[in-house]
Amino acid sequence: MRLNNRINFKIMKNLLLVVIFFSSIFISIAQDNEINWMSLEDAVEAQNKEPRKIIMDMYTTWCGPCKLLDKNTFQNTDVATYINNNYYAVKFNAEGNTNVTFKEKVYSNPNFDASKKGRNSQHQLAGFLGVNAYPTIVFLDESGGLIAPIKGYHNPNQLEIFLKLFASNKYKEVITKEQWEQYQKEFKPSFRI
Repeated sequence: MRLNNRINFKIMKNLLLVVIFFSSIFISIAQDNEINWMSLEDAVEAQNKEPRKIIMDMYTTWCGPCKLLDKNTFQNTDVATYINNNYYAVKFNAEGNTNVTFKEKVYSNPNFDASKKGRNSQHQLAGFLGVNAYPTIVFLDESGGLIAPIKGYHNPNQLEIFLKLFASNKYKEVITKEQWEQYQKEFKPSFRI
């Protein structure tokens, strides 16, 4: 009887170790699927240490397409990995009530009304960056200069073209409508959907 208990204990112990091992692998994989979001101030500070472009998800709490962008695009493994490797990522509520210091100026939302459910006034930073629709993905260069605000929902392959265009600095060569059309025509998406 004791021998059986020892064998069962060893089997259970080994089984538990296997479960822990695979759980840690799955947790690691799940973390790779997530974008490392930070504040704009932290992203600018990180740029000072290691220059990278910034991608900003300018969203609102009431915006349906913003939620789809979060769920369908930003949760995509290829998108998350590419952004984490090439950008500093900022998620910013464009109608929120936080104070943000950017380029030595403090931006706020002086008309914010905490009693409102849904739409609110636009944050000054969103206006400064040319945001007039939600969602808008704002790309900033390595020194915080505006590259472009990209309006609307984009699936992983639609966002991929912009991610790679800006990360590679190819956008500096693609300046006419004809060049953009040619770039789109020749672009081969590789992100899995």
